[in-house]
Amino acid sequence: MDLGERRIGVAVGDPTGTVARPVTTIVHTSRQDDFEAIARLVDEYEVECVVVGLPLSLDGTEGPQARRTRRYAERLAQALNVPIEFWDERYSSVRAEEILRGKKKKKGRKNRRRARGEVDATAAAVFLQSFLDARYARREKEL
Repeated sequence: MDLGERRIGVAVGDPTGTVARPVTTIVHTSRQDDFEAIARLVDEYEVECVVVGLPLSLDGTEGPQARRTRRYAERLAQALNVPIEFWDERYSSVRAEEILRGKKKKKGRKNRRRARGEVDATAAAVFLQSFLDARYARREKEL
């Protein structure tokens, strides 16, 4: 999940835990509504772990936004029956915009509001893919 002030980008991994893909964007209305929407997605996609993007500073430290993200995720954890892990989300939005720019050249333009939500979900997929790749590498190293 890519937690933003207005939207939450959501991505999921495939059943093998190999490939991430963007799924949806939740428009923030209230924490209660957010948690209910996230819980529905956790059930629908049979999620085993929620990976939350942690917006670290460029030097890798946690600033005010990262602390807000941690507090939100701690409350979310109380509403879910699956563990939550944090993953560095630096540059994920930039990479998502690059990916979507490449798609737009092929398909044509979209309206700006829809595009913003698409960036959020794609950013979630970008750092989820990084998380999945690291987990795979860790397993390979253990073998």
